Amino acid sequence: MDTSIEKASILIESLPYIKQFYKKTVVIKYGGHAMVDEELKKNFALDIILMKYIGINPVVVHGGGPQINKFLQKMNIQSNYVQGMRVTDGETMDVVEMVLVGKVNKEIVGLINFHGGKAIGLSGRDGDLIKARKMQVMKSMAENAPPELIDLGRVGEVTQVNPEVLITLDSQDFIPVIAPVGVGEDGGSYNINADLVAGAVASHLQAEKLILLTDVEGVLDREGKLIASMTSLEADEMIASGVAKGGMIPKIRCCQEALAQGVGKAHIVDGRLKHAILLEMFTREGIGTEIVR
Repeated sequence: MDTSIEKASILIESLPYIKQFYKKTVVIKYGGHAMVDEELKKNFALDIILMKYIGINPVVVHGGGPQINKFLQKMNIQSNYVQGMRVTDGETMDVVEMVLVGKVNKEIVGLINFHGGKAIGLSGRDGDLIKARKMQVMKSMAENAPPELIDLGRVGEVTQVNPEVLITLDSQDFIPVIAPVGVGEDGGSYNINADLVAGAVASHLQAEKLILLTDVEGVLDREGKLIASMTSLEADEMIASGVAKGGMIPKIRCCQEALAQGVGKAHIVDGRLKHAILLEMFTREGIGTEIVR
């Protein structure tokens, strides 16, 4: 009986949040360990389905770096990186698109549908959902020398999102699952960082929340303790002081850009925890880092 009462208390605690987010859009970047561990994959699908059934509109943007690496290795194609970004020539782009759109995307869609949801898979090509241009990256090659432009091949950045495609799917109760492949003015494909795609989609949909699932707890302070909430200005200070560093910086910048474009709140959450999305959205304390304007 005590267990049943505890479950009822948890439901009551979540009620204000369910009411607050009813009919609102939440964009989730799905990546990291949560895409590999079978139990976490199942829990992710169930979280997304639950959100849809209680009246929230989830939009999923997924990564797929490890899966791409696996296929490239099988094909004996060497991967090179510049500033953490994969140099993507034509041959590599074919593999990236094949894996992200043809394999990873369909697996996520199939998992959600198997557990009772209505998901549909998309890439940036579908309905010109994600338009892109070639990313320009400058790198200093020598001390006291001007930076040089580095050619990353088919690595792109988002220039435009067509929200009508997603709005139409939402009106029919579908859950959009988006592969981060954009289309350029030349009709060619571009490989885009999934965090950036999620941020751009959230901005164009004026989402209530942007949630980035990662393989770390969230943003940590100087003592290594989790920061539950911070403003965009405080995030700037953490980067400037060197407390936030490495791969956390682009995630914070992605959140800040989304907030500046009208997204309600952004969250960096540990996707290694079961039901991480629900715990972050529907409990008072949450489990990750919330970033606000």
